[in-house]
Order: sequence, then C-alpha cells, then structure tokens
Amino acid sequence: MTVEVNGNAFKCKGPKGSLERVFHHEVLLEKDDEGVVIKPASSERTFAMYQGLTRALISNMLHGVSQGYKVALDLHGTGYRAAVQGRELVLNLGLSHQVTHPLHDAVKATVEIIDEGGTKRPRVHLESYDKEALGQTKAKLRSYRPPEPYKGKGVRYVGERIREKAGKAAAKGSK
Repeated sequence: MTVEVNGNAFKCKGPKGSLERVFHHEVLLEKDDEGVVIKPASSERTFAMYQGLTRALISNMLHGVSQGYKVALDLHGTGYRAAVQGRELVLNLGLSHQVTHPLHDAVKATVEIIDEGGTKRPRVHLESYDKEALGQTKAKLRSYRPPEPYKGKGVRYVGERIREKAGKAAAKGSK
C-alpha cells in the first residue's frame, strides 16, 4: 500500500483501488515512520472539530483500499426482483415502473436468489473500496421502497428486523 501526503491532501493506493481526498484547511497532515500525524494549521480552537473526523476518514480510506467493504440488501415482497445490467441495477419493487439505478464507478453489485424456509427472494450484494460511495448507494436503494411495518415489504439490510404492527383488524377485535 502506498500513501502520499501533501499539506492537507491525502492519497492512498492499495490492492482494491485508490482514493484521494483534500481535508479541511484547519488540518495539516504529515507522514512519519509510524503513520500519518494530524496537526493544526493554526492556533485556533476549531482544529479539534476536524481532528477526529480527519482520523476517521483516513482510517476508512486505508481499510477500503486494503480490504474493501461489503454490504447486502434483501428484497422482501411478492414479485420483487433485481438484476445487474452493465453498470446499472434494475429493480422491480412493486411500483408501476422498473427502477434503474446507475452504479458508482467504485461500487460492484451482484444479485443472488436465496431460499429462506421455502421462500425465495433476491439478495443484492454491494462491494466497494470507497465507504462513502457504498453508503450512498445502499441508502438510495433502500429509499426506493423502505420496509413498511404492516406487511414487512421493502428493501432491508441483511439481518435487519422490522417490528410489524397488527393493523386495524387487531384493533376492532379488542373492543
């Protein structure tokens, strides 16, 4: 893995890809034997706000280019389907139209059909070296059809539990 530091600009390159970012002007970065040192650019107190953010962003960048990030989404609902066509993810989510989502250059997507207790459903696997791009992609896919609490339909993260509500029929029977 290679790391370059120039003032408040940071570049890293690893087996998964390469990332670069320019940090806030209150932060200066220096490379030494043990790693990257974050120093204040001036004596103002605002440096403290950006120090932890800068450290976390650099850590995420280094982890991404060396190991990468993965996340999976389940599509719960009758007729819900997903397919990868080139650099686009095509989703059928019970809407009147297909949803075509263009994928970021850093994000790779695959679709598999899983069988849970006799029920088959699509699972979308997303993989990237850029944590920010991956997070934006998964949030946008979920926003097309968020999970709803009455029937449990929607796009969920793998392992996410949705508290289902009883609905109106349960309220009528309690009187």
